[in-house]
Amino acid sequence: MRFLADLVSQVRNEEEKIREGGGQKAIEVQHSKGRLTARERIHLLVDPGSLFELGSYAAFGMYEEWGGAPGAGVVTGLGRIHTRLVMIIANDATVKAGAFFPMTSKKVIRAQNIAIENRIPTIYLVDSAGVFLPLQEDVFPDTDDFGRVFRNNAVMSAMGIPQIAAIMGMCVAGGGYLPVMCDHVLMTDGSGLFLAGPALVQAAIGQKVSAEELGGAAMHSTISGTVDFREPNDEACIARIRSIVEKWGYRRQSPWDRRKPEEPAFAAEEIYGIYDSSPARPYNMKEIIARVVDGSRFDEYKAEYGKTLLCGYARIGGFAVGIVANQKLHAQATDHEGHKRLEFGGVIYTESAEKASRFIMDCNQNLIPLVFLHDVNGFMVGRDAEWTGIIKAGAKMVNAVSNSVVPKITVIIGGSFGAGHYAMCGKAYDPRFVFAWPTARYAVMSGDSAAGTLVEIKIKQLERSGKQLSEEEKKELYESVKRTYDEQTDPRYGAARLWIDKIIDPIDTRDAITQALEAAALNPDVPEFKVGVLQT
Repeated sequence: MRFLADLVSQVRNEEEKIREGGGQKAIEVQHSKGRLTARERIHLLVDPGSLFELGSYAAFGMYEEWGGAPGAGVVTGLGRIHTRLVMIIANDATVKAGAFFPMTSKKVIRAQNIAIENRIPTIYLVDSAGVFLPLQEDVFPDTDDFGRVFRNNAVMSAMGIPQIAAIMGMCVAGGGYLPVMCDHVLMTDGSGLFLAGPALVQAAIGQKVSAEELGGAAMHSTISGTVDFREPNDEACIARIRSIVEKWGYRRQSPWDRRKPEEPAFAAEEIYGIYDSSPARPYNMKEIIARVVDGSRFDEYKAEYGKTLLCGYARIGGFAVGIVANQKLHAQATDHEGHKRLEFGGVIYTESAEKASRFIMDCNQNLIPLVFLHDVNGFMVGRDAEWTGIIKAGAKMVNAVSNSVVPKITVIIGGSFGAGHYAMCGKAYDPRFVFAWPTARYAVMSGDSAAGTLVEIKIKQLERSGKQLSEEEKKELYESVKRTYDEQTDPRYGAARLWIDKIIDPIDTRDAITQALEAAALNPDVPEFKVGVLQT
């Protein structure tokens, strides 16, 4: 319990530091210009207490040679404006003047992709100096780089997803296209919108012109006609956004069933005493589920078959869901010849993969969103597993997950390794959201397994060249490899690279899933469910 609480406290402290952006001095510079910081703007924009921040760990531990980029220099998340759910993307001008690092582009694009998948109206609070030029080669050209932001603006508009952009500082060069490709453009006095600033204009064509004359709010509202609303300051601009959103109409509702929410019968705080990361002390995943779902009711599917994967129906926040979760308790099983065997918790066997495949298809058939709870070591290996057709069963499960058309939400509780990560709807399989507990571990294999394998390979390479390592040198090499691997399996490493949308306190699991389901409910479109050819 203490270990988990300490991890949660560490994450909270780090997130508090990230929220400081570029630091107190940079905040004072922003205020001296008569402008609010990104977080101050969001605080005024959303209904009190409604911000559900995403991607706060983006770029964590990266770009240290440039002084770092807390939060990748942009704040993204879900919030409510007059109770309407919106996606917010706000440049943080206290971090390198809001310049786009490579991870900044990826974070904005991830927020846009969430908005596209779930049809979430999007608000951009623009205050950016454009591309961070020393790293332009990693920002400019690719499909998950800067230009994709504007492409997404156009696609979102064509899909009927409302977009509002407020220029509340600088908006220069290619970045100038973002606000102009939105449905509404607001601009505050003292801000600038131009493809090239005064210095570049003079260098390029010899024309001397002030920033205000070139691309100020007055010019764009009276001469170019680019701006829809000219506002005197940040506060007035934010009030205007809220006024616009308050008048939006409502679109079709999604088909996902929702009833009045009911609190679990057991306290979420008890999760701290239930979860255990030690293989020597396997925990019962049903006890975790009981503290997440409405009324602690779980209709388990095929409860006596494939016991290392739990499947069943429940409600979370009133929404009907299908849950696929790794069971960490060991289980007795009987094969087709009547022989009994012990199945290890957290491992996917042929029977459990077959069960999960059928369950996932049933949920698609009946329009029930899916929630995946990861604590998986991988698929079973060995002769017996191969003879039972583990590869066929695993392929079937991957196929069902890949072709699912209902919303999928992933929560990584403990380990999420190898092909087990894929089959449990890892990031590559289009979950609408990926959340992780601080205890999550995310890699091809665990640190111990990887270190053992890599060290064995290294020792053989050295032996071929005629060098023998002492036991002490072998141990030192093992510890070095394990240390590096453990660092890369840490959820903060994945969150820094946006493989994880949010690291959550375990007691907030229910709230995070509910937020995700509320977002998913904005998209009423459900494609036809097809799985293609299944191995049988």
